[in-house]
Amino acid sequence: MALRSAPPLLLVSVVVILWESCFGSSHSLKYFSTAISEPSQGLPQYVSLGYVNDQVFVHYDSHSRRVQPRVSWMEKVGKDDPQYWDRETQRERGNEEEFRDHLETLRILYNQSEGLHTLQKMYGCELRADGTKEGFLQYGYEGRTFITFDKETLTWVAPDPQAQFTQRKWDALPRKNLGHKFYLEDECIEWLKKYLSYGIETLLRTETPMVMVSSRTEVEDGMETHICRVHGFYPREIDASWRRDGEEWLEETFHGSVAPNADGTYHYWLSIRINPEERSRYRCHVEHDGLQEPLDLELKSERLQGWKGWAFWLAGGWWE
Repeated sequence: MALRSAPPLLLVSVVVILWESCFGSSHSLKYFSTAISEPSQGLPQYVSLGYVNDQVFVHYDSHSRRVQPRVSWMEKVGKDDPQYWDRETQRERGNEEEFRDHLETLRILYNQSEGLHTLQKMYGCELRADGTKEGFLQYGYEGRTFITFDKETLTWVAPDPQAQFTQRKWDALPRKNLGHKFYLEDECIEWLKKYLSYGIETLLRTETPMVMVSSRTEVEDGMETHICRVHGFYPREIDASWRRDGEEWLEETFHGSVAPNADGTYHYWLSIRINPEERSRYRCHVEHDGLQEPLDLELKSERLQGWKGWAFWLAGGWWE
């Protein structure tokens, strides 16, 4: 059985020039499903979430037993295709039943007693800014990778010895594996474009980042630590780095991961530890689709005592 059926869906008309001008960043369509072998503190036994660009757009669980929209723009899909929600619901109900069977098979395979066990499935595709495509499909059991699909060789990779039985079984289904490849490389990409066309006002928007530097002097050795914080940007892709004399500087630098905010934007931070005598050589460099040109935030030359926010940049200019 293929990953997803793809009946015709009326695509919202988008002028080609507008589409190309907005499609400057990478975009992704991903699905994450989780099943547990028994109820736990009221949690549903099966949950499936769909993401477009890291934004949850559909949700299904074994309590509601219905695929439901999580963003307002998905309501347009049901209006254009009245059978869409019923189709998606039936597909997820089938997945829920399949996961229940898989959990029992895996429990026996691992010679485990009855109790709480977890099975996860992750799959989806990405259309990158340069036009290249990527897709992935993998299963996890008890929080570890169980088996992964290699769409280039049409085979399954089993890092866990217990998964080798499943590997041999699924490798013996070449037509089904070819269907997985077709979905990941073509069908999934087409769905991604359709969803982007419906959510174009939010998914293809740009939000200008706010950049702020906070700093302090280390009492022990007199060295300075500077943290560059980037807030409220969209889309997710951002190029932020510390630079010395115009060149990227990696020594004594640390950074977090790009993380989502409650309003759908993202934030990020990166720090550097430097000799205060060389402070003027360093800049926090930021490039993003929301900026008309790259931003370089300099470090001020005043004496630091404890943490202090020096300056930050908004779309309207500099503030201190």
